[in-house]
Amino acid sequence: MRIARSAALILCAMAIPALSPADADGQGVFSRLSTREVTVPAGTTLPIVMDTAVASNTSHVEQPVRAHLSRDVRVANEVVLPAGSELYGTVTAVQRPGKVKGRSYVAVRLTTLTPKGTNDRYAVDTGRISRTGRATKKKDAMKIGIPAAGGAAIGALMGGKKGALIGAGAAGGAGTAVVLSTRGEEVGIGRGAVLSVRLAEPVSVRIRR
Repeated sequence: MRIARSAALILCAMAIPALSPADADGQGVFSRLSTREVTVPAGTTLPIVMDTAVASNTSHVEQPVRAHLSRDVRVANEVVLPAGSELYGTVTAVQRPGKVKGRSYVAVRLTTLTPKGTNDRYAVDTGRISRTGRATKKKDAMKIGIPAAGGAAIGALMGGKKGALIGAGAAGGAGTAVVLSTRGEEVGIGRGAVLSVRLAEPVSVRIRR
């Protein structure tokens, strides 16, 4: 009796087909592990938020910077880069404004992309993100010119025409000294700044399904 039961169990086990990977995939066991590549074309706009502040008076070349996508990026109406995906890069150029001439300048470039929820890293080129300070030449001219005019008026009271010329020269020199000791306007990109950059080259990313 026991031998007959054992034989029956063995026959039942043999009758049940083994679960192949293909069958399991169809049932969703392996579907979570499947991936495919989708290419994000060049020219695609990436809406980003800066997570690192940079400025002409505080940043330095090769300083690490970070940003993240503010919303999903889609290709053919499919989300390929979810909101929150991170981008990394560095400061590529910094210039402080001069005391006599020269505008402030700061530039960064994002070079690495990590889609949200993955450890994947992709090389990207978003082009240069830069800011240039406003020229202060007109303001500097006013700084010199206004004291000179005031000096001319004081000089006229002190000694007529000759005194006016002396006063103008003295006051103008003082205005020049102020300008030469003062830098122009600094410039920067603050943390939380909302920007739009474009991919200069296509990038292929793995989509997990």
